[in-house]
Amino acid sequence: MAQPHILLVTFPAQGHINPALQFAKRLVAIGAHVTFSTSNGAEKNMAKAGSYPPALSFSAFDDGTEHGFRPTDDIDHYMFLLKRCGSQSVAQLIVETAQSGRPFTCVVYSNLIPWVGKVARDLHLPSILLWNQAATVFDLFYYYFKGYGEEISKNMGDESFSLKLPGLSVPFGSQDLPSFFDPANTHTFGMKLMKEQLEVLDQEACTTATTTRPTVLVNTFDPLESEALKSVSRYEMVGVGPSIPSAFLDGKDPSDTSFGGDLFRASKDYRKWLDLQQESSVIYISFGSVSVLSGPEMEEMARALLDAGRPFLWVIRPVNAGSEESTEEDKLSCREELEKQGMIVPWCSQVEVLSHPSLGCFVTHCGWNSSLESMTSGVPVVAFPRWTDQLTNAKMVEEVWKTGVRVTRRRRSTAAESIVAAEEIKRCLEVIMGDGERGEEMRRNAKKWKELARQTSREDGSSYANLKAFVDKIAQAC
Repeated sequence: MAQPHILLVTFPAQGHINPALQFAKRLVAIGAHVTFSTSNGAEKNMAKAGSYPPALSFSAFDDGTEHGFRPTDDIDHYMFLLKRCGSQSVAQLIVETAQSGRPFTCVVYSNLIPWVGKVARDLHLPSILLWNQAATVFDLFYYYFKGYGEEISKNMGDESFSLKLPGLSVPFGSQDLPSFFDPANTHTFGMKLMKEQLEVLDQEACTTATTTRPTVLVNTFDPLESEALKSVSRYEMVGVGPSIPSAFLDGKDPSDTSFGGDLFRASKDYRKWLDLQQESSVIYISFGSVSVLSGPEMEEMARALLDAGRPFLWVIRPVNAGSEESTEEDKLSCREELEKQGMIVPWCSQVEVLSHPSLGCFVTHCGWNSSLESMTSGVPVVAFPRWTDQLTNAKMVEEVWKTGVRVTRRRRSTAAESIVAAEEIKRCLEVIMGDGERGEEMRRNAKKWKELARQTSREDGSSYANLKAFVDKIAQAC
């Protein structure tokens, strides 16, 4: 069989680039050639291509900006530019690559850019969605648009609401569903894009053989979401995750310890500080590359950490991305006292920190990347969801996988009431870090999922087998 040439296109934000880049490396290791494409601006923040294998090349596309997506951007305007300019740029890349004599075999694309699937179909190339959230979240979106949307929308404010969906044994309350489902949600682009995504997949089904279902590659693994991967029979959902650097997963490449670059680096040597801490003693706090705590929320977090009296590593990103300079919004009233007890940094290698033996707990927004990284590292979590899929991930963490405890928010009627109090944060920390039976169970479960995640990525594991089967299938079409 000829070597397949896969075009992998990802939304130009760090949370999408990181897992997609790890996925690309795994495709290459199995025998594919991959051209990785994100926006020009986002590619500038990635590590130099010289650190990647020869069969992994890069070709950026134009998104109509000079910097890629930033949390401070007008998201609706950015998505408009991304679709308009990106469609033209990706189409040009596909045509020019074919003219060079090394055409693409297929196109794989990540969430939020369904227009890539349309571009591929117009140019007679098969396209495959790489879903970089939980399979359970995909199912929720699917059923919302396939008959459950009205029921969900009218009950989003009802705390007693319980939703049961085909193939999923766990019921979901309104507080467990993606925030995009809430009629009061102002980020309307999310639902529009997901509806468009399902339409693209359904159109793909119409252009293939009747016995073939559109494939959705999911950054999860079979034991973790066995029900969710089978719930939607219309598509073939395939677990190919977790997309974590090899050094922290299968160990095949000890040099593969990082993702594709970051906007800034830590100015303090947190590694040496971690080495000085006792085993399983450190609380790690990070809310990802997009979520930001407000000033009052940071004060509550700070008070909880001081009251807990345990060492901690807290990532507080500068408000101005790309700068390590502190701003007024970064300042805490008790920062001097905090830094006597723990360490505050603007950035750190999360997988490296989570893999350190001193880690005992991870306070996280429950983004899917962070959820998988904590699970692969065997670290229990305090689930502190903010929006989007994080609410569903937190539900699964606490009630299904049982690797963490979720903070309880007071009923939302004013901005002040939506803040999680320091007492609640401290309670959750003590549940995990203390000597109680529940904390012990979470630590056991975290270790269990760590071993299962790593097993699935080995050559005799399900994720490796699923990915190899995908590459072999693409190669046969060459």
